[in-house]
Amino acid sequence: MQPPPDETRRDAAEDTQWSRPECQVWTGTLLLGTCLLYCARVSMPVCAASMSQDFGWNKKEAGVVLSSFFWGYCLTQVVGGHLGDRIGGEKVILLSASAWGFITVATPLLAHLGSAHLAFMTFSRILTGLLQGVYFPALTSLLSQKVRESERAFTYSTVGAGSQFGTLVTGAVGSLLLDWYGWPSVFYFSGGLTLLWVGYVYRCLLSERGPSSHLDGFHVDLPPPSDLILALGILAQGLPVSRHTKVPWRQLFRKPSVWAAIISQLSAACSFFILLSWLPTFFKETFPSSKGWVFNVVPWLVAIPASLLSGLLSDHLINQGYRTITVRKFMQVMGLGLSSVFALCLGHTSSFCNSVVFASASIGLQTFNHSGISVNIQDLAPSCAGFLFGVVGVCLGGYLIETTGSWTSVFNLVATISSLGLCTFLVFGKAQRVDLSPAHEDL
Repeated sequence: MQPPPDETRRDAAEDTQWSRPECQVWTGTLLLGTCLLYCARVSMPVCAASMSQDFGWNKKEAGVVLSSFFWGYCLTQVVGGHLGDRIGGEKVILLSASAWGFITVATPLLAHLGSAHLAFMTFSRILTGLLQGVYFPALTSLLSQKVRESERAFTYSTVGAGSQFGTLVTGAVGSLLLDWYGWPSVFYFSGGLTLLWVGYVYRCLLSERGPSSHLDGFHVDLPPPSDLILALGILAQGLPVSRHTKVPWRQLFRKPSVWAAIISQLSAACSFFILLSWLPTFFKETFPSSKGWVFNVVPWLVAIPASLLSGLLSDHLINQGYRTITVRKFMQVMGLGLSSVFALCLGHTSSFCNSVVFASASIGLQTFNHSGISVNIQDLAPSCAGFLFGVVGVCLGGYLIETTGSWTSVFNLVATISSLGLCTFLVFGKAQRVDLSPAHEDL
């Protein structure tokens, strides 16, 4: 008697998961990759005020440049998840990092190509968004396939901590480079480090001849480097989806839990990226005499241990016997609920110290989303987690700040969006898999 199809799929998935040595190496590598992703991403927010002075941008024009990243970012989310599910998230990540690293290094050159500074910078940010949009969907797909469920929250939160660490590095080092050498040096710094990381990953992890092909005596079955070009081939040729990667779309989108995850993820993304993009400008305009290395560093310094704590706490509670969905919802109460309270406080204080405390608390608590909704998407449908992550967009972040004339109303809107996502997830959220069906359907 043959085992049921669902059980066979589970056994096959377990065979492809990383061993502990492999998982440790990849977790550290992806942590650094996420760090560099955010180094490049926040270079523009850190430099926005200085660039506005050099090029004569008003606040609306600066808002166009900052928000243009998200218009590009949301367009490649589904592409990143699709490619990650098809050819492997690690290859998609390497390709995207190569491209955004080059564009980041070239940004100062593009700014001085002609007199149309605004157009060139907007184009550069859209292109950077397009290239970075594939990263997290591919990462989600990779971790859902390679990491054991009992370790998934900690691994995801550890890798996710790179976002805070990257913002911290650019906030600290970037602020100093900005004062000493001008804003172009910030882009050279973040883009150059990204290209060095790409070289390391390609040479040591994705090459059969690399030193990481054998870890502590364990053989790592790594794909040949030539497989990297398959990403472009799949997009160009439109190859049909193979049977084992067909996505049960009708089954998925009939589930209230899937829509709850989508709405909650949308809320979390909008809230986070509004704060990420505009907090430097908020502090510089509201408190002109404040030091950039303070407000660009402290909130993210708090967020790093908070992200790690959330992953450890989540895995500990699950291992202690608490229901998975109960733990996920608790994390969302912290990540969307309590963080929105501090966002409200941020919009109603005139004290610099209080503003730094409230911003730090709000951003730090938002990292609990790494162990809540981000992992819940993998609980629901690991076989197409990249797709589900890619369904949601973050383009509202730029639109909201462009159409809002008051900092208080922006923070109030952040709290409202977070509350909406939290309530939806608390009512309809589940953690049972919904993609295990023998009858998978095409898109």
